[in-house]
Amino acid sequence: MPATRLTRRAFHLSAAAAAAAVAAPSFAQSAWPSKPIRIVVPYTPGGFTDQMARLVQPGLQAQLGQSVIIDNKPGANSLIGVDAVAKAAPDGSTFGVVIAAYAANTTLYPKLPYDPGKDLVGVSLMGVSPLLAAVNNDAPFKTARELIDYARANPGKVSFGSSGNGSAAHLTTELWKSLTHTYMIHIPYRGAVPALTDLMGGQIQLFFDAPTGLIAQGKAGKVRLIGVASERRLPAVPDVPTFIEQGFAGFTGSTWAGMLAPAGTPRDIVKRMSDAVARIIKSEDTKARLDAMGTIPAGSTPEEFDAFIAAETRKWGGVIRTAGVKAE
Repeated sequence: MPATRLTRRAFHLSAAAAAAAVAAPSFAQSAWPSKPIRIVVPYTPGGFTDQMARLVQPGLQAQLGQSVIIDNKPGANSLIGVDAVAKAAPDGSTFGVVIAAYAANTTLYPKLPYDPGKDLVGVSLMGVSPLLAAVNNDAPFKTARELIDYARANPGKVSFGSSGNGSAAHLTTELWKSLTHTYMIHIPYRGAVPALTDLMGGQIQLFFDAPTGLIAQGKAGKVRLIGVASERRLPAVPDVPTFIEQGFAGFTGSTWAGMLAPAGTPRDIVKRMSDAVARIIKSEDTKARLDAMGTIPAGSTPEEFDAFIAAETRKWGGVIRTAGVKAE
């Protein structure tokens, strides 16, 4: 009998210990975040990616009770910054905000310093932004049709900038070149801000970018907005026609912003960050700010964003192969 009681007592003690061991990780994770959170932006300050990260920064600090630091790591068409996220400790203290180039880079670069499928996981799609096209005020064309007519008559005399080789701006312009059978010279920059600076200075004649980078300059008369690569006009610039309206059937192109985490980050932390981002994105205040930026709000689940990235990777991969785009 004593032996039986001892056995039963040992069984119950073992069961309690096992339950405590199972509960321990959840208890530890519920304390997240226990230190400041770093959000890596793989581009220069001031561009669309940086603006989207800073848009959610105050809300995340308020919701999570920790400081949120934006860490700009530009270079190599976002590879440097994304690699920093991929190699960060998966403890919920590091996240990254990326754009469409992240999906394109999978095809563009034969050897990446990280494995998109193994080293990174989606957190939330934040917003989708149809691209605007702007030309220099002194360019010998004032509309999209005039630009194409000029480019056809003067092959190679029109140069266009982008925020990086393989960026959404670059690939969207390549798609337009293909549709219009024109030859224009690509000038890649390390971010949208230096490209816009050279557009205003006349060093390049054409630049596609997220609306947030061009709306203010267009309204101020510093550049001429000639078209939006969307099926509908943007409420923020209702006077700018779509390319489809101007006779370029089916021509659309957009960028997007979304948050990633290092693979191995506990799923409950990824989910909690995703929920926090979605709450901010879907708030009336943020939606109004995104509308002014020409950006359609999202706020997806991690699973939805992973599926979105997979679809974007296939889409941009096809454009890269068709246009023969090579990494520089």
